[in-house]
Order: sequence, then C-alpha cells, then structure tokens
Amino acid sequence: MTRQNILALLGGGDRRSIGRADQVAAIVSKDPGLFPELIAGLRSDDPLVRMRAADAAEKVSRKTPVLLQPHKDELLALMAETQQQELQWHLAAMVPRLSLSATERQSAASLMNRYLEASSSIVKTSALQGLADLAHDDRAIRDIAIKVLRKAMQNGTPAMKARSRKLLHHLERI
Repeated sequence: MTRQNILALLGGGDRRSIGRADQVAAIVSKDPGLFPELIAGLRSDDPLVRMRAADAAEKVSRKTPVLLQPHKDELLALMAETQQQELQWHLAAMVPRLSLSATERQSAASLMNRYLEASSSIVKTSALQGLADLAHDDRAIRDIAIKVLRKAMQNGTPAMKARSRKLLHHLERI
C-alpha cells in the first residue's frame, strides 16, 4: 500500500461519516511504516482526508504511541494552528501520548485551554481529557487541570460535566 492509496481510501462521502478510517487504521497497524502517510494526510487539501487521517492516526497511536514521537513538532504545530474541529479533538488525544519537555507540556496545556473555548462540545470534552492526561505526570499542570475540571463540572455541557467528574476523581488521587 502506498501513501496515495492510503489517503485515497480516506476521501469521499461527507463529514458525518468516518469513511474507511477504521480500515486504514487496521492497515497501518499491520504496516507501521505507513504511519508517516497518515501524518501527511493531516495537511491534505481535502478536509475529509484530514479528518479521517487524524481519526486513523489517533486509533493506531492508542496501541502504539511511539509512532507519534518522530512527528512531535508537526503535531504540536498543527495543534496550534488548525481550526478544523475534527483535527482538534484527535490532536487533543494524541499530543499527551508524546514524550514532551516541560516547556512543550506547558504549551500543549495552553492549547488545550484554548480548545476549551471552541464551539464544539466534542473538542471541549477532548481538551479536558487531554489536559488531564498532560497533568498526570506534571504537578504544575495538575493544579491547573483540577481547577479547570472543577469549573467544567459547574458550567460545562453534560458530556463535559461527566468527563470532568471522572477525571477529577482520578487526578485528585494521584
């Protein structure tokens, strides 16, 4: 399978469908050498390809997060600049899987906080999870995350409240 073939599988249809992202994730899981092609798809001119490449990359990286590491700079840059909500929610899940310096973790936490201002409830809920994931091993971020989660429990959407409750329970026990 080549880059063009992988990315071609991700096109077509509409935004309400993940298309063949699961199929592509399975292919890339079996051939991790294709993972850079998914990352390249995050910059596609086609918003459907970008969305589905992010979905597939996020799914592959759940089991093999080390595949993200060579793309750290690209993922952090994309997280800062993308306005596409589907990319934002997948990046919020992937970035905490990276090995980050203290400065990079602080920057990622700031971006997660910015995502909390998004109009999409999914982006906001994903950002809460991402912030909590970043906070797991960083006391400074943990204190901030706990405050943000408490606020989300009061003012968030039902999904944000439920996720915040779960995340707070975990973070306050660390």
